[in-house]
Amino acid sequence: MQQGTKKSKFSSEVMYQKLYLFYLKTPFIKRYILKLRRRLEIINIDDEYLTRLQAAKILTRTFLIIIPITIAIIVLTKNNMLLMSMLLIFEIFMLDTFIDGMVDKIDNNLLKQQINFFTEIRHAYHEFNMVEEAIYQTAQDDDNPEMSRQAEKIYEVLISDDPESELEKYYDVAPNSYLKEFAGVSYLTKEFGDRKVDGASLYLKNLNNITQEMQLEILKRDKLDYVFQSLSVIAIVPMLCLEPIKNWAISQFSFVEGFYNGKNGMLVQILILLATFICYILTRKLKDNGSTAMDTKNTENPWQEKLYRIKIIKKFVDLFVPKDGTTEFRKIKTLMKNAASKQKIEWIYINKIVLCVITFIVSVILFNQLHTITINNVYTDPTVTYDIIGDMAEKDKRKAMEVTASDNEYIKKFKDKSDLEEADIIKDMERGRVNKDYIDSTDGDREIAAERIMKKIAVINSEYLGWTEILGAMVLAMVAYNCPILMLMFQAKMRTLEMEDEVMQFQTIILMLMRIERVNVEIILEWLERYANIFKDPLSKCINNYEAGPWEALEAMKEDVTYNDFIRIIESLQAAVEKIPIKDAFDELDTERDYYQAKRKESNERLISRKGMIGKAIGFTPMVLLFVGYLIIPLVFIGLTSMTTSFKGITR
Repeated sequence: MQQGTKKSKFSSEVMYQKLYLFYLKTPFIKRYILKLRRRLEIINIDDEYLTRLQAAKILTRTFLIIIPITIAIIVLTKNNMLLMSMLLIFEIFMLDTFIDGMVDKIDNNLLKQQINFFTEIRHAYHEFNMVEEAIYQTAQDDDNPEMSRQAEKIYEVLISDDPESELEKYYDVAPNSYLKEFAGVSYLTKEFGDRKVDGASLYLKNLNNITQEMQLEILKRDKLDYVFQSLSVIAIVPMLCLEPIKNWAISQFSFVEGFYNGKNGMLVQILILLATFICYILTRKLKDNGSTAMDTKNTENPWQEKLYRIKIIKKFVDLFVPKDGTTEFRKIKTLMKNAASKQKIEWIYINKIVLCVITFIVSVILFNQLHTITINNVYTDPTVTYDIIGDMAEKDKRKAMEVTASDNEYIKKFKDKSDLEEADIIKDMERGRVNKDYIDSTDGDREIAAERIMKKIAVINSEYLGWTEILGAMVLAMVAYNCPILMLMFQAKMRTLEMEDEVMQFQTIILMLMRIERVNVEIILEWLERYANIFKDPLSKCINNYEAGPWEALEAMKEDVTYNDFIRIIESLQAAVEKIPIKDAFDELDTERDYYQAKRKESNERLISRKGMIGKAIGFTPMVLLFVGYLIIPLVFIGLTSMTTSFKGITR
């Protein structure tokens, strides 16, 4: 089979196919390649070759970005293993950003291909006057390969023996809602026939409505990408600047070395890293434009479910999960619905408990590590008796290290003595019991050296894990325990920004359906439920209760929602159930189409503006913390403190 097809020259496609197989066999990378597959195989229906090619290409490009960053982190933080390990762990989360961005580009490209495809469909429909033939003819175009595969799939649905059930299957795998609308409208036109409205084909008018929706969505995504294109990078950059800023500050102002190499400097570093991580996650959530049609997470059997199946863990988790029917249970369920979370309540509590335990353990380890760093700095830092502006000369550094070595000998002798006084150290200095450094010194020099050694011993003896730090670790653990709920609240808040956009999509769907014969209120509700995101649960509940009484089911749904524009749609549906035809109930949608289009554009502009303002506030927070909290405040505060100490010394 290879003869005649095997290329003699280098082929990038063959290379990516081999890389795909290599990635699939590599344990850590396998997770990402499978995640990519789940998203790409929706776009590339039944095209295994292209799915593997794109997955390998995206992952390879991601590694080409990540590997230089990894090398930069190792080079910049080689002397700080704690910071290096935290940055390398954080880098794992960056992989998702690069992968999502590249997949979103493919998804956006599919949307643009759909616009070209619909333009070709119009010409083909005029020629054949048959929906399925027009789709088949246009699907043969090789200029838009991703869209051609979708068109072929829709064509197979339309000519199948049971198109209705096949259509439902296609709805589950369609990459975006616009292809669902196109497939649905094509099916209805094939089944019930086309008709003329104001001298034009209703099918082509509906295609025009879908095209306008897609154009608005493309503009919205392009603007969101433009607003957020650098915010994720800006949120990440501060973590790479921690070590360079520290080295610069120490080289220019030696009196801050104790801060940056000590416990306080490490605490500020950890706070900046935490802020960077949180802001990075929030920026990603905020930027999400809904282009991902497929949830790539394992929602059937995730690690939480596997953990929950263990009997001991299940019993322990059930102690925290609120009982069904309680106020707390209803609140969390409502929050999960508002955030469109697909998790179970047990999974959320497993996340809370795991985060709580991990945060407590990591906090205790970090606090203990900070004590170790402080003690180590006492033994290793150069001991200077005056403040230095600029870098320390080599001669001064040698003298300072000699003083440190001398102090260490006294520290080792006296650190375990409970009733230690300065006089004991001075007595040893006079007699030269520890070393001969202070035998010929004046009484004033001995007093200053003894005071300095006493302070160092006090620091060493005070650096142990205390109850306040255990309490602090418990507080941090409680904050981490509530983080999953806080994230759900943030997602719910972001979804409220999208309400107006979703209701306007409902109006477009109703506009397409209301003039098709045999379409009733129940069919409209099914279509709305199919494309709904925020209002999916109320619509599903209404459809389930529809047989018991249409008007009552719609009235119940009206009580479940609070958004006024959606309530108006429900009232129009109620009128269409009992009093007037559907086209009369929604007549204003057709007559005021231009107004609704302009309103939709203005709504998108407002949404992008609000997201942009929130995104900039979140994205620049780590940068502000870096320069203000890690550079300016330490320099000013320590500089003023050193100046005050120097004046006191001069006065004395």
